[in-house]
Amino acid sequence: MKYKKTLLSAAIVTSLGLAAQAVAQEAPATADEAKQLDTITVVGIRGSIEKALDVKRDAKSHVEVVTAEDIGKLPAKNVADTLRELPGVTISSSSASEGGFDEADRVSMRGTSPGLTQTLVNGHNIGTGDWFVLSQVQTVGRSVSFSLLPSEIVDQVVVHKSSEAKLVEGGATGSVDIITRRPLQYADNFTASAALGAVHADLPGKTDPQLSALLNWKNDAGNFGVMVQAFSEERHLRRDGQEVVGGYGAATVDGQNVLYPNLLGAVLFEQERKRTGGVLDIEFKASDDLTLDLNAFTSKLKADNYNRNFMLWGSQFIGSQAPTAYTIDNGVLTSASWTADPESAVPYGVYDMISRPGAKSSSNYVALSADWQAGDSLGFKFQAGTSKGKGSSPTQDVLETGLIPTGGTLGWQMHGIGEAIDWSLGEGNAATNHHPEFGWIFGGQGIDVEDKEDWFAADGEYGFVDGALASLDFGVRYAEHERRNDFEIAQGPNWATAWNDIASYAGYASGAGHYPGDFASGLDGSFPGGIWYYTPEQLAAINAEFANRNNPERFYFSDVYGVKEKNSAAYVQANFEGDNWSGNVGLRYVKTDSDIRYNQALPVASGIPGAITGSAFGDYLPVTVNNDYAKLLPSANLKFNLGDDVVARFAASRTMTRPDYSALAGSLSLDDLTHTGSGGNPNLRPLVSTNFDASLEWYFAPRALLAASVYSMQLDDYVGFGNATIQYKDQAASHETGTDVYSDYLVSVPVNTNGSVKGFELTYKQPIGENFGFDGNYTYADGETANGGPLNGTSKNTYNLSGWFENETFSARVTYSFREAFYAGVSRTDAFYEDDFGTVSASFNYKATDWLTVSLDGLNLNDPVKSYYTSSAAGVLPYAMYSNGRQYYLNLRFKF
Repeated sequence: MKYKKTLLSAAIVTSLGLAAQAVAQEAPATADEAKQLDTITVVGIRGSIEKALDVKRDAKSHVEVVTAEDIGKLPAKNVADTLRELPGVTISSSSASEGGFDEADRVSMRGTSPGLTQTLVNGHNIGTGDWFVLSQVQTVGRSVSFSLLPSEIVDQVVVHKSSEAKLVEGGATGSVDIITRRPLQYADNFTASAALGAVHADLPGKTDPQLSALLNWKNDAGNFGVMVQAFSEERHLRRDGQEVVGGYGAATVDGQNVLYPNLLGAVLFEQERKRTGGVLDIEFKASDDLTLDLNAFTSKLKADNYNRNFMLWGSQFIGSQAPTAYTIDNGVLTSASWTADPESAVPYGVYDMISRPGAKSSSNYVALSADWQAGDSLGFKFQAGTSKGKGSSPTQDVLETGLIPTGGTLGWQMHGIGEAIDWSLGEGNAATNHHPEFGWIFGGQGIDVEDKEDWFAADGEYGFVDGALASLDFGVRYAEHERRNDFEIAQGPNWATAWNDIASYAGYASGAGHYPGDFASGLDGSFPGGIWYYTPEQLAAINAEFANRNNPERFYFSDVYGVKEKNSAAYVQANFEGDNWSGNVGLRYVKTDSDIRYNQALPVASGIPGAITGSAFGDYLPVTVNNDYAKLLPSANLKFNLGDDVVARFAASRTMTRPDYSALAGSLSLDDLTHTGSGGNPNLRPLVSTNFDASLEWYFAPRALLAASVYSMQLDDYVGFGNATIQYKDQAASHETGTDVYSDYLVSVPVNTNGSVKGFELTYKQPIGENFGFDGNYTYADGETANGGPLNGTSKNTYNLSGWFENETFSARVTYSFREAFYAGVSRTDAFYEDDFGTVSASFNYKATDWLTVSLDGLNLNDPVKSYYTSSAAGVLPYAMYSNGRQYYLNLRFKF
């Protein structure tokens, strides 16, 4: 009996993941056919487009697909860069409020935040880490850092826009499945490839090595194979920026109430990144009915960085010292100037120097799977694995000083959104004019955040020969996921060594470096020049002498948290097929048992039982809260072949995303007298999205597509921020009465609200003649919360335009990507938005011989500026802007 669409054959043709199986359901019926499809052919742009469109067309649900153009090569430097060109997909280069960098780091879908898009590797979750300290301890979302995922590991990426019951839950708005290679899919017994190259970043003016290699071997019988990949990639980053760190303060100038830019700074960020890691895959086809696979991955990112911010400290003197000239526009002090007084009792400026040696992140997993064809009509897949990610900030060497200029004029001139603020900070900017008594020593130490998941899954498929019911999928999955940070020291000045006398310290007399002479040239503004700084080594010596890092005195309990989840799931899915149509209907049941631990701040010497004392930040009480819930997630997909070249799809589903870790486990501060407070909310419910999707695809020529889709997502229990009345244990009253007393508190915390997104997508792909082609797509997204506020990540208009050329020896592709402004979150107390952003990238490849290809890739070729703004009653106001420069990658790719 011939079994249609077996689980085993689908797994062999594609990869380990259940998501991959959902795409590859048209698997071959015989081993010979499977072997033919398992053969990888080195193809160029045209072959890559054709392969991706074939997978998209044959899929039973709405997907987008990206395939590698060549072994070990994609037209981007990490997976997120590649996904940028897909309709409905948007990327960002930051995850907290650190501002944008030159490399894509987060992926989101259809006008939502990255936390609502699930990222899988071969169908399973992956533990992730972040190198930036705020992403480690504050904005801790559910998204994955793509900085740890180089394009070299990828065979195929499948973006699921509609859901199926068999897909792992977690992506309310969609999921991205990164599929790696497997040894037995190669045609030859031995395959070897390597890439030797370099990257040049024009802003830092540095050139660094880029190395990767792949070895694949399988035996003559074709039933046992081993694949090993390795990569080592270094590069330097420099980011020139301007920030209004303190937001917009309020003051009275000449009797008028005005807003002004507080802590207006010139920011120089420098970093050296080194990403190393690899993939190991061992595949054994024990029999025609059983295939075993061991797949492992590791990626480590060393990310030492140094950030300097030289700032005009307006709140120290505005309102108390009258400006010599000023302009007020709609309640905003858009320009003002003062004459610096060298005898001033308060500083005019403040300077932060923050060095983070040892900053790093990592991600790894080990997965073991077994594909067993138990009978002609019954197949099983078993998978077990563990994954761990880490983000570490072992040290922050910091010095903050106040500046009193020797004279000159200080002030600013604003020019609106998207343009730098011209400003100055007087004369005499030297280390001897900086006063540490007006500053501080700060910075978290010993941070080591862990993100871990252990899982087991068993999936089955029973095939039917006759009738419309083609097969029945069913399965269970169990996972334990934990995100935790158990320690942090927040250093301060060491009063025991009289840190106010730091000016007499031998290493304080002068800085060893200065801002580059071309600093902020990409921002087209007037900035202070010749800004000095201490080297990281000097900062380390100053901190060793004057910083207090004593435990428990400087133990910072607010950033210590833990979320542990036990996630169970079971599903059943019926797959149907008839003449010119197919579809599936399924139901997934998900149960989550979570323990959330955080620290509640208490009044000093409260006497409350269990209170921990000794921290300079106050007394605190460790609290653990249980938050358990269960959800039913139905889904349905229908596909109609309306002729030889036209496909129509309809889908409906409910999907879910668990709340962000930072929202659940934020430190809680309660006032037992006023019954008010602020912090996290461990009782948040998961976001459940009700989704509708319809699309029409016309494959009007080989490698050609004209498609349109519409979508709607109703986001129930979307997590926003607001005031809520929540019952907490009244610690003071409980201590006084000797019994547990619970009271209602009005608290400012993350809260469940509702939201919605609706929109449409257009896609056009067409070859032009034999050698040219054009790709273009456009996405419209309209999203808002229930109270009419903005949804995080919603860009109304996004589009991509790409043109390419290819012949037997040369290929070229040029792409322009545009994303409209979107709400990006809260920094300090201000909501901020990222402004419109467009970037140009290009890739050129020359096939010198059958075994050597030379490639040149350019990213950010238009030298784009990332700009941010805040919104207030006075209108939109500039918040930050950054220039990262261009990057060029030259590689020699060898095949043996």
